[in-house]
Amino acid sequence: MATVSQTPREGDSHYRTHTVFNQVPALEGIDVFASNLPLVEATEREGAGWVRERASALGRFVGGEPQQQWGRLANENEPQLRTFDRYGNRIDEVEFHPAWHQLMTMGVEHELHSLPWTSDEPFAHTARAALYMTAMQAEAGFCCPITMTFAAIPALRAQPELAAEWEPLLTATTYDPRLIPVSEKASAIAGMAMTEKQGGSDVRANTTVARALNGGGAGAEYEITGHKWFCSAPMCDVFLVLAQTDEGLSCFLLPRILPDGERNQFHIQRLKDKLGNRSNASSEIELHGAWARMVGEPGRGVPTIIEMVGHTRLDCVIGAAAGMRTGVVNATHHAAHRQAFGRTLIDQPLMRNVLADLCLESEATTALAMRLSRAYDEAHADAESGDDDTDAQLFKRLATAVGKYWTCKRAPNHAFESLECLGGNGYVEESGMPRLYREAPLASIWEGSGNVMSLDVLRALTRSPRALEVFFDELHQAQGADKRLDARVHALEGQFADSATLETRARRVVEGMALCLQGSLLVRNAPAAVADAFCASRLGGDGGLEYGTLPAGSDFEAIIDRSLV
Repeated sequence: MATVSQTPREGDSHYRTHTVFNQVPALEGIDVFASNLPLVEATEREGAGWVRERASALGRFVGGEPQQQWGRLANENEPQLRTFDRYGNRIDEVEFHPAWHQLMTMGVEHELHSLPWTSDEPFAHTARAALYMTAMQAEAGFCCPITMTFAAIPALRAQPELAAEWEPLLTATTYDPRLIPVSEKASAIAGMAMTEKQGGSDVRANTTVARALNGGGAGAEYEITGHKWFCSAPMCDVFLVLAQTDEGLSCFLLPRILPDGERNQFHIQRLKDKLGNRSNASSEIELHGAWARMVGEPGRGVPTIIEMVGHTRLDCVIGAAAGMRTGVVNATHHAAHRQAFGRTLIDQPLMRNVLADLCLESEATTALAMRLSRAYDEAHADAESGDDDTDAQLFKRLATAVGKYWTCKRAPNHAFESLECLGGNGYVEESGMPRLYREAPLASIWEGSGNVMSLDVLRALTRSPRALEVFFDELHQAQGADKRLDARVHALEGQFADSATLETRARRVVEGMALCLQGSLLVRNAPAAVADAFCASRLGGDGGLEYGTLPAGSDFEAIIDRSLV
């Protein structure tokens, strides 16, 4: 007897095709500071415990709209260049989505651009690092102009009268994106422009020239003509630029709007179509007799602007830690709620290995970033007292280059492995993981690629040989606590014996310096499970080349629990 088929009726559970299950709940309402236990501990340990309540308030705010909406909207609606107005007048303006301005307002109001220069509290650089690492988990792009504004201050102080004029504007806690004379504004944002088509990192090959208008010299007026291949955040109010004078490469302060209200001869040729960092505008510019004033002494442009570069490199390390934390939070949250093969992912041994390894990298990077930030506090205090050659300053100089090289090199693969923990869901833009992955290579390239940073370590040692002794003194604070760390430090000391091949081996040597520094910090300060797994896998040879290759005896649960939200 033939059966008669029945048409499925709407509402029959047997025929429902859009029942959502085994999907991960949204990451909402998280205090992205307080839930970051390694950061909370490091903030206290490095002397900035006073900022904890403030950082937690920011963390709760960032976990809301900034993380849920603003970062996505600022990237989906990229900045647009408006070269001319409707009448044909050249305006060179960049238009941004409102979400970008909301992010900038958040950064300025929370003093990510200014805290060390305005606060009387101790270890203000360290406190700012905690705030910066927290805010950057909403979106990385807006941190570019925030960092440059922060980093411009120590360079600008080489010319006291210019610092007196601009520092109050650059440290103000209001954000005003209008391109109008600064005399009509209560605040300003700073950018920088160094690299050129033919030079790249070799800024001494620059061809941009500066002609003195009134005799020349420190603080004097100049007319600048040339181009810049990368001008970060061209919508800023003022820029530090490098140009050639008769005395050599010099540093200049160049405003977008002239004191009389006219637009400076600062022409944006195009915006860069970048891999990541797409919410932020990066550009090529031409300067057609643009008005500027010299900062520092003629021919001393690189030493003057290097103060800015050093602080931007610090933020590259902090930013790498922020990106890793974002990856860890998303990976562990997904694994804690997603089931496969009858168990949640986080309960499966191999996934636990991967997650623990990612957590380990994130914690080690956070510890390094916060220790480095304290070095900036200590070096700044020494300089204020008139001492310019202290252990803190030597450590800061060397550890910045070491830390930037290693943490920024580790960030891209960390982002990729975090993305892979989400499977196909992680490859979809809605997850936010592709944006994290595209962003990750930037910090390694910006302000000195891997080779530049490795050679910078060698330059620092050549100029101040005692810096190596200071660096090893830091490592030796953990001496005797772990045999694997002791052996690796001893081996590292031997790496400097053969000076003839040191440049060829520079990357390997700097990698060893970074790993020993991270190991020393974790052995002294982290729980035993974290320190043991780090020393085994990174220093003792009991780990592979990819994440997820920790020794089988590692305490995966203890490591992961420190990073769960």
